[in-house]
Amino acid sequence: MDTNSARPEMAVLVGLQASGKSSFYREHLSGRHALVSKDLFPRSARRKQHRQMRLIEELLASGTWVAVDNTNPSPDTWTPLIRLARAHGVRVTAYWFPPDLTGSLRRNAAREGRARVPDVGIHATRVRLREPTTADGFDAVVEVRFDGEGGFATRHVGPPD
Repeated sequence: MDTNSARPEMAVLVGLQASGKSSFYREHLSGRHALVSKDLFPRSARRKQHRQMRLIEELLASGTWVAVDNTNPSPDTWTPLIRLARAHGVRVTAYWFPPDLTGSLRRNAAREGRARVPDVGIHATRVRLREPTTADGFDAVVEVRFDGEGGFATRHVGPPD
């Protein structure tokens, strides 16, 4: 999480629903990165992927650091993000939340309203979820886990920034 670099960053959060991605964003990235998430669009919004990519394009063009907080489970979701970042000369870091299916289901059950997703959605994401690597085009990969004390522990698993 090198926020001292002059080169803007796109942070791509990768993990199951209820894995801690949004909490990690709030605690560690929100001071520097603009949040982009399909969850922020109205439920009835159409073409969410198109809208998201357009918003990211606008932010990157303005030099804004961006965090994409969706499940981003596989190359079919993160490759277009990486391409867009590269077009703007932005480095791309994957923040990898290794799957803890039991923990995600437990945290999701405690959610209320729109924040709670059907359990079948978490299971479906788990099937598609793949650990990102620098071979996928990321400049760095940072593993994020709960630290057992209400926070997060991180470690670089790809080349550091």
